[in-house]
Amino acid sequence: MSVSIDIAGLRPERVVVVPSPLAELGTALHALAESGHHPGLRGWATSVTTRLDPHLADRMCEADFLWRTTFSDLFLPCAGVPGGTLPGATLAEELDLLDKLTDEQFVDAALEFTCALPYATPSQDVLADAELRRRALELAAARGPQQLRFSQRLLDDPPRIRTWLRQFLQDCDEAFFADTWSRLRHQLAADARHRTDLLRRKGLAEALTSISAAVVLDEAAGRITIDKLRQGHSLIRNGSLLLVPTSLGWPHLMVLHRHGWQPVLHYPVSSPEPASPPSVEQLTLRMTALSHPVRMQLCRNLARSTYTTSELVQIHGMTAPEISRHLSVLKKAGLITTRRRGRYVLYQLDVTAVARLGSDFLEALLR
Repeated sequence: MSVSIDIAGLRPERVVVVPSPLAELGTALHALAESGHHPGLRGWATSVTTRLDPHLADRMCEADFLWRTTFSDLFLPCAGVPGGTLPGATLAEELDLLDKLTDEQFVDAALEFTCALPYATPSQDVLADAELRRRALELAAARGPQQLRFSQRLLDDPPRIRTWLRQFLQDCDEAFFADTWSRLRHQLAADARHRTDLLRRKGLAEALTSISAAVVLDEAAGRITIDKLRQGHSLIRNGSLLLVPTSLGWPHLMVLHRHGWQPVLHYPVSSPEPASPPSVEQLTLRMTALSHPVRMQLCRNLARSTYTTSELVQIHGMTAPEISRHLSVLKKAGLITTRRRGRYVLYQLDVTAVARLGSDFLEALLR
């Protein structure tokens, strides 16, 4: 299981290491919403939340599914703007890039975590197709009334939601992120200079290995492979390969590979990762209780959010009985919890139980 990026024919100068203030704000919102993924940031998160205006704190909950799972591709809009666009130097510049996404791009990216829409294949225009809209709202309803309300507003009036999101991000910047960014940007700029120097002196393979041992370059095949508990593929045509450092992101090693967008590797600048972390294959051998690869992939989904059986069926392309059997095995092992919302049963990974099995496995799930 891995995500691959086809870089055949990519010129060296089209590999760019550059910080992104908007991506770091997305990571900050994720860390505030999902502190269990980032135990090392609990002090910072507590400091921020205790000083937050209650009204802004409430607004954070309106669409937190855009950053709670990991964070939406909307926080890297440069990847969706044609022509190999780079992140802006300031948050204001990046928000201007967000405005350059078409309504179709914006809606497609925003619905990713509310409706589990296809990610790595050409998207269909949900704004123009009544049946796709009906299906999107049905899937959103399974996630809860909050997601349904957001999806309805988004599909009815995309410009209104775009305005709301921009104002929300500006308010977060004023409330806490400007101060955080002023402290982090120097570290991120220094890391970008270091990786760029490695690129020039020792080549792409050395630079990628310095980011994580989970990232491997096959120079003969012209392909980068990222060892993750998911499948995906991206192809660079006329754009660039962006390497975006984050100070707040560990243990997440994110790969943006949305169809039609330029690929982005969003990597933590520091981590307690050992020099040779165990591969997914090694983890599979160790974790005999989770020996089936499909169940490992299910755990990856359920570590990030709650899902219904029907959503997991769509994501994994399996039948409902097959998914139910795998969920039954995980539940019997005490690795997932369930709760009912109306006629829907929502499943979620018990992260604490998995952590007791081994930090290497948990880190791979969150990579």
